[in-house]
Amino acid sequence: MATVGIVGGLGPESTIDYYRRILEGWKREDPSTSPSIVIDSLDVQRGLHLVEHDRPALVEYLSASLRRLAGAGADFAAMAANTPHVVYDELDARSPIPMVSIVEATAEEAQRRGLKRVAILGTRFTMEGSFYPETCARYGIKVVAPQEKEREWIHQRYVGEMLKGDFREETRRGVIAVISRLRDEEKIDGVILGGTELTLLLPAPVIAGIPALDTTELHVSAIVKRLRSGRQ
Repeated sequence: MATVGIVGGLGPESTIDYYRRILEGWKREDPSTSPSIVIDSLDVQRGLHLVEHDRPALVEYLSASLRRLAGAGADFAAMAANTPHVVYDELDARSPIPMVSIVEATAEEAQRRGLKRVAILGTRFTMEGSFYPETCARYGIKVVAPQEKEREWIHQRYVGEMLKGDFREETRRGVIAVISRLRDEEKIDGVILGGTELTLLLPAPVIAGIPALDTTELHVSAIVKRLRSGRQ
């Protein structure tokens, strides 16, 4: 049986969600067994500091986690967060084990659904980063970010509330309002919930009348598929 290594803790709530969803996804295929999972939980505050101030140190921090997971017997790894994918290419090149990308899984699903112009929501680093636009462009999909004030508001709510497991109705309404504006003014035909806590805040498959891509669900599906292929 293959073993997946999860780089977790970025943040804790989404790591718990990943664990539950992997178990559920596996049991839908084979209720008689359970998958092999190793989790290395990191410090979300340290991770956020490094992503903003010291990207080379972030690569070292995450690479150390990947080495620990490999040493614990993981056959492949996944990061249970979108933001650290800002250095995914560097990590993938250095990782002792293969990695499964949340960005690739999301872009593949957006293409499968025929989406052409999608919004990206998440931390400021995800909304302003190039990793979603560049990856989606290879699939013929344009990625649109919210306005600067909207990005700052979403980021503050993300870090100040959602990462702490605080999911407020006021924040939910505010994010939906941003999606509605992007739908009307930017003509988006879908939205990427590019923060694994956002999928806890907004679990509906359709938001403001357009498809919402649950990046956690898509990543977990790719992880379970890889687990099962390694088992057979």
